[in-house]
Amino acid sequence: MAVSFKGRRLPLLLSVAGCAALGAAALAQSDAPEPVRKQVAQAADIYAAQCASCHGDNLDGGQFAQSLSDEAFKAKWAGKNAQALFEYIRSAMPPGNARSLPDDAYAALTQLILSRNGITAQDALAPNSPVMIRTQFPLASEGQPDVGGIGGLSKRYPNPPWPKAPDRFASYTPVTEAMLQTPAPENWLSWRRSHQGLGFSPLTQIDKRSVKNLTVAWSQALPAGPNMAEPLVRDGVLYVFGYGDEVFAFDAADGHLLWRYTRDLPKDTALTSKKTLALYGDKLFAATSDLHMVALDARTGKLVWDSEIIDDPEFRNPGGPLVADGVVMQGLTTQKTGGSIIVGLDAETGKRLWTFNTIPSPGTPEGDTWNGLPQDKRHGGSVWTSGTYDAETGLALWGVAQTYDTGPLRDRKPGMNNDGLYTNSTLAFEPRTGKLAWYFQHMKNDQYDLDWVFDRVIGTLDVNGNPTRVVMTGGKEGLFDALELATGKYVKTVDMGLQDFIESIDPVTGDKHVKPEKIPGADKGAVAVCPHAGGGRNWSPTAFVQETGLLYVSARDVCMDMVPSKTGFLTTGVNIEYMPPPDGDGNYGLLQAIDMQAGKVRWEVRQRAPYNMGVLATAGDVLFTGSMDRKVKAYDQATGDLLWQSGVAGVPNASPITYAVDGKQYVAIVTGAGNPLAFGLPQVTPELALPPVNSSSVVVFALPED
Repeated sequence: MAVSFKGRRLPLLLSVAGCAALGAAALAQSDAPEPVRKQVAQAADIYAAQCASCHGDNLDGGQFAQSLSDEAFKAKWAGKNAQALFEYIRSAMPPGNARSLPDDAYAALTQLILSRNGITAQDALAPNSPVMIRTQFPLASEGQPDVGGIGGLSKRYPNPPWPKAPDRFASYTPVTEAMLQTPAPENWLSWRRSHQGLGFSPLTQIDKRSVKNLTVAWSQALPAGPNMAEPLVRDGVLYVFGYGDEVFAFDAADGHLLWRYTRDLPKDTALTSKKTLALYGDKLFAATSDLHMVALDARTGKLVWDSEIIDDPEFRNPGGPLVADGVVMQGLTTQKTGGSIIVGLDAETGKRLWTFNTIPSPGTPEGDTWNGLPQDKRHGGSVWTSGTYDAETGLALWGVAQTYDTGPLRDRKPGMNNDGLYTNSTLAFEPRTGKLAWYFQHMKNDQYDLDWVFDRVIGTLDVNGNPTRVVMTGGKEGLFDALELATGKYVKTVDMGLQDFIESIDPVTGDKHVKPEKIPGADKGAVAVCPHAGGGRNWSPTAFVQETGLLYVSARDVCMDMVPSKTGFLTTGVNIEYMPPPDGDGNYGLLQAIDMQAGKVRWEVRQRAPYNMGVLATAGDVLFTGSMDRKVKAYDQATGDLLWQSGVAGVPNASPITYAVDGKQYVAIVTGAGNPLAFGLPQVTPELALPPVNSSSVVVFALPED
């Protein structure tokens, strides 16, 4: 005879041993309802296997953990309900492997602890059930708890006062539009720090002279798995997204946990990392893997509202929200026919305000650009990077990806248009209405998987002698377009010097004209194209310094052979193979400073290890980024000279940020291999293997104390 638990069959011996060890608990429930007694019996086995070695055979404490049944424990939980206890043990136990048991196991352990403390529930416990919420520990009695055994605190000598941690939320005020446009120097309030997407901080304590002294100030483990999250910082609180849809708030000065939110995901949900969170008002917004948007109280992590974006598992949302004008905007990705969507939700209530389809319908000017394909045969138009916002024009700017279904678009049919809108476009929206103010397609009829779905950077350039607000963005080709922000009118293109397949760019319209011999397909032989479909530049965001007009970008200098195949990656019938560039030197990592005003590259750094982090620029004239060799590095903004580097345990995956607390500047990164760039270039850099254990963490650097 055996007892079944989580797919394992435990021998009866363990069941008997567990129940014997917990006889006191069983006796306490002798007059309890039958479902309660059964749940306690189930918990005995689980406790014996998972908990007894630390908390003792009879829940009375052990060498490594406190009693779960003494007066001190009862005092700690006095007045709290079973739901609170369930949530605590699920989020923290077993140590180092929290949430590894099914919810019914945690519910059974909760019932067992209640029973051992003389509390009889009216029924079996289930998460968020009325009986779970109703059942609570009695209020504490007067006097000193009699802890007995191991644990507790002797009164023989007075205990010195425990250092009091600062209350980071004591003076919390709502995050406003003005703050998001121009954050206080010490804060990093949105993706790329401000709504303009600059990736630039005005902090100067860490500069070209002092950066060599950086050391680790603190670090915290995050749930193991892929992590592309760029943290946010508000008034000494660092918020970060963890794999498995957990959100953490840490004290940004020393890393101690302030609160933690864990999403209860439906079984078999496909987990995705997220690039960013968003702050607005008194809320923190996060996109979830089950295709919802949640609003959390920024001070407590408590759920305020939860809105479904779409009920379709063929969609994903690895980007992150943009909040502006009281609207939470989120883009999704999909390979489903019909294209993807961007949605707008009311920031206060979560109510859906609008939905925008990234592939327009036939019969409209933009929709009649698909070579005659019906709507249900069109693919692509995914959105997997957050947007930016300009308060002066009131426009939210989003990027849209390409289509993998390249075959039906390659050759234009007579009388048709095969541009494929809105793929590879910038879309400018009015946030409250979702109305499209303008669009610009950077690369028509993309036959290479060279997306333009990345950061949109807002700055000012001189256009025909006039200072002009522009939006700048680049595709995987290593081309960067500048557009007039108010109208979307084309201004210029700056070439990083990586691509070899575009023969000309129209100086008025910005149209890119492809060399005919570089168009791939199953009807041709192998076609060599630079750069590779993985970029060139990729999703790792840039940094722009308005004072100098320099845009800093990390990229990968590697090409591709587009080889005919019956089951091609692209539907033109081609697969993509890595290929070193002609006359390459084996250095595939590339960091460049691009002068967007002059239209030229000012300097570049080349290294063997591909970069896979975004770039951070500061007023201290320092650049920060990281690469596949698990190094975080700082460079001189003016020259590209290496100033400092530090190894980290995991692959630095997200974009670095900087902030200040109590006058001290910090630089934070997140590690966690798993995004496409973190796979590196295994065919051309085989020595740069992923770490054998895929961890994730937030690592924070600072200058040492004087």
